[in-house]
Parts: sequence; structure tokens; C-alpha cells
Amino acid sequence: MSKNDDTILEFLAETGAAFSKRGLEVNFERRDIEVSYSTIKRRIQRLEAAGLTECVEDSGGYYEITDFGERYLHGDLDDDELAELKGRSP
Repeated sequence: MSKNDDTILEFLAETGAAFSKRGLEVNFERRDIEVSYSTIKRRIQRLEAAGLTECVEDSGGYYEITDFGERYLHGDLDDDELAELKGRSP
């Protein structure tokens, strides 16, 4: 996982809401968080593949953090889960 991954996950966890990729970009700009749209687009797909986020609205592409993602942020994953996470992350 990268620093940008953690930034995205922390924002989703903090807000408790689902956002589109553009919605994330707008909110990051408003908060002076420097993560570009192209990075958001690339990383959100990897976070979803790793099971840390999920798309909750297929037609609009809204993403939220999963329980697994919350546990990752809080450092609550065991060694097996961390190994599985590394295997899922492209």
C-alpha cells in the first residue's frame, strides 16, 4: 500500500460516506490534499481489488471503505490477512 492509498482510505473512513473518483478529487482539493485525479483513478481500482474499498453504485462509481479497509487502517489485521492483502494488491 502507498501513502496515497492510506490518504484515500483515511478520508473515506473519516467521512463515512461513499464518493465518486471526481468527488474524492474535489474534496481533496478543498482540503489541500495533493492526490491527483489520475492517481485516485488508478489507486481506487487497486484498493477495490485488494478488498479495502468497494463500489456501491455501479452506474455512478461511488466507493466506500470496507470493514477490511477499516481494520487495515487501525492495524487490526493478523499476519495471515496481511499476507493475503499483499497477494491481492496488484
